[in-house]
This record gives sequence, C-alpha cells and structure tokens, in this order.
Amino acid sequence: MSVASINSPKAVVPRRGLGFTTWSPRSAALVAGAGLAVMAVLGGFANFGAMALIAPGDPTQTAQNLSAAPFLFWSGVASFIIVALLDILVAGALYTLFRPVNRRLSAAAGWLRTVYALLLLAAVSQLVVGFSLLDDPEAALPVLESFNTIWVISLGLFGASLLLVGYLAFRSGFMAKFFGILLAVAGVGYLADAIGVALIPDFTAVFAKFLFVGEVVLIFWLFIKGRRLPSS
Repeated sequence: MSVASINSPKAVVPRRGLGFTTWSPRSAALVAGAGLAVMAVLGGFANFGAMALIAPGDPTQTAQNLSAAPFLFWSGVASFIIVALLDILVAGALYTLFRPVNRRLSAAAGWLRTVYALLLLAAVSQLVVGFSLLDDPEAALPVLESFNTIWVISLGLFGASLLLVGYLAFRSGFMAKFFGILLAVAGVGYLADAIGVALIPDFTAVFAKFLFVGEVVLIFWLFIKGRRLPSS
C-alpha cells in the first residue's frame, strides 16, 4: 500500500460516537425502561428493607439492628449506589428520547436528574460514615438519619426533572398527553416532600408515595410502545 493511499481521504475510517446521543429513539426508550425497572426493584429493597434497620430516635436499637444484619445493610448501600448510577444512564436516555421535542428542556431535565444522582451518592456516604461510628450509637444515629434528609431534599431536583419530562411527554406527539400529566403530578409530589422536609420540622415525606403512578406508567410505556419507535 502506497503512502498516497494511506493519506487519501478514502482511507480515513469515520469514527462513530458510543455515547447516548447516538442512540435511536427505540434504543433510548428500551435503555430508559430497563434502567427504571431495575431501579424500582433495587430502590424498593434498599429503602423498605435495608433502611428499615435504622430506628428513628433510638440509637441503641439502631446499633443492635445494624450489628445483627450487616450484610442486609451493606446490600442496601450497594443498591443505592447502583440506583444512582442508573439514574445517570436514564437521564441520558430520556434526553435522547425527548431531544426532538425540545433540546434545551430535555437537557435541563437530564442535568437535574444527574445532579440528583450525585447528591444521592453524597447521602449514601453518610450511611457509610454512620456505620463506622456504631461503637458510639449516640453519634452514629444522627449521621445515619441525615441520609434520609439529604435524599428527600435532593429529590426536589428529581421532581423538577419529572415535571420537565412530563411537559415534554405532553408535547411529544408520540406519547399520550395523559402520561405527561401523570409524570408531572409525580414530580409535584417529590417537590412537595422536598420542600416539606427542608422547611417544616419533623415533616414526614408522604406525597410521592401516593403520586408515583406516572413513573410506573412510564416504565410500561417505554417497554411496550418504545419498541415501536424508529430504530435509527
């Protein structure tokens, strides 16, 4: 092969990006659906299983619970870490899916979800620190309980992201407007909980527990209807 042929434009192999922005609408929908489904399972286990070991206001009982079931606790910590990483993946997938509707709003929704995921990781670090302080239960409990405070407040960003995704879904033309409304309602629930925890002493986050339907509907739509989206 001659030097001329190597330097010829025909010899240059185009490089295709491997990032989420190169995904087709169908791929983006299926990746987002799979990520959300796994997150629902792991998040439920971590929140309602492992984190139930923390007894609010009772440092002695909390220390006993964690000492008796360290594997369950660390499994919950690992689950939260995976959830945070999947949130970043889903943020990219949903950006790609809704980018044709409005690039800026889709990007804003993606960044809000990404920042939320990073704050979730920061909250998880409190669980690690709290566990290391179990020899002093009185010192450990406030650190462990701060996980939930940081997490719920950061969910305000997640709620804002859902509001934007709900609006994009409403305007998309390929998703039923009712689904967009349900997503926006779920976003309002997370925002209400975040504001309540941040501003009202001893507030218990309850709204998102009843307004999450839009998230479940989105998972099913991504798997069922998403398969019919263009593959290129």
